[in-house]
Amino acid sequence: MQPLSLIVAVAAIAYAGSYIVAPEDFLATAPRTQTIGAPISAHFELCGAGTRVTCVVDGDTVWIKGDKIRIADIDTPEVFSPKCAAERQRGEEATRRLQQLLNAGPIELARYDNRDTDVYDRTLRVIQRDGQSLGAVLVSEGLARNWDGARHGWC
Repeated sequence: MQPLSLIVAVAAIAYAGSYIVAPEDFLATAPRTQTIGAPISAHFELCGAGTRVTCVVDGDTVWIKGDKIRIADIDTPEVFSPKCAAERQRGEEATRRLQQLLNAGPIELARYDNRDTDVYDRTLRVIQRDGQSLGAVLVSEGLARNWDGARHGWC
């Protein structure tokens, strides 16, 4: 590295270190990429171990264009830490069904209540198609429950 380049690099690092952003400031300005009500067309795979951009994690969590979305109006059985084999099986069914529903056409995101994120900093949204909640479809098929603010067992 040339001496002048080294000086510029050190100065840039020193300047960057002098500007501290409080976590709450970062979260307030962090983009929530999905516009409420705007149609979103995307193809959803099941999430793997790599970078997650647009994929289905489980029956109530997805990534949409780099934003982790918790489907706010439902609760589905766990697939990663189930309490029994039946819960894992139903959770896997809910995950596959959600993937099918998401891939059936454009979706829209809607607010659930006055909160934008949950305690895990996931964006809280209701996912809809033609005004109908995809979560409500999962509930009607026995693969989810309406969210009532608490987790309940599936075993």
